Amino acid sequence: MKTDISIDVAAPPELVFALARDIERWPKLLPHYVSVTVLERRADGSIVAQLVARRPVLPVLGIGIPVAWRSRSWSEPETCRLRFVHQGGATNGMDVTWRIEPAAHGAQVTIEHDFRPRFAPWAWFIDTFFTRPVAGRTLATFKAIAEAVDAAGAGSAPATEVFASRSSRPTKGAESESPQPSKDLA
Repeated sequence: MKTDISIDVAAPPELVFALARDIERWPKLLPHYVSVTVLERRADGSIVAQLVARRPVLPVLGIGIPVAWRSRSWSEPETCRLRFVHQGGATNGMDVTWRIEPAAHGAQVTIEHDFRPRFAPWAWFIDTFFTRPVAGRTLATFKAIAEAVDAAGAGSAPATEVFASRSSRPTKGAESESPQPSKDLA
């Protein structure tokens, strides 16, 4: 099953990419990420990491279910793409591509998930109840961060350093706009 989720960001694609590409910093930037632990650094520049995020259940009360997965990750700066291939566990083989592309307003960020487990309904379940809620919150938070950094005129400095020097968490807007609904591409 192939699905995607997108959001428009009023900031340059290069800024969004600079913020998102360093997954080791995600727990400092994204309030729903608990940890990212690098398990292996490969010669090709990719890393294998264990990621843990909270899938909101009762967001108003801050209650969420911890969701963990392991993936090989790398970035493709020339095309502003991030890539993840899940290894083992409930999402084994899931292929994830972030496309950060120029748009009239700044950037459009799309996360594509391609997941083909042996039991096909499992893909729908994982996408609906885990992948989509976590990816949607991730996109909304990066949107808020990138737009704040861009509005402050700090886009020329290393993006994650600029944001981290001001705050470890976005203060507003991270959940104010929902990403566009997914499209079943299968």
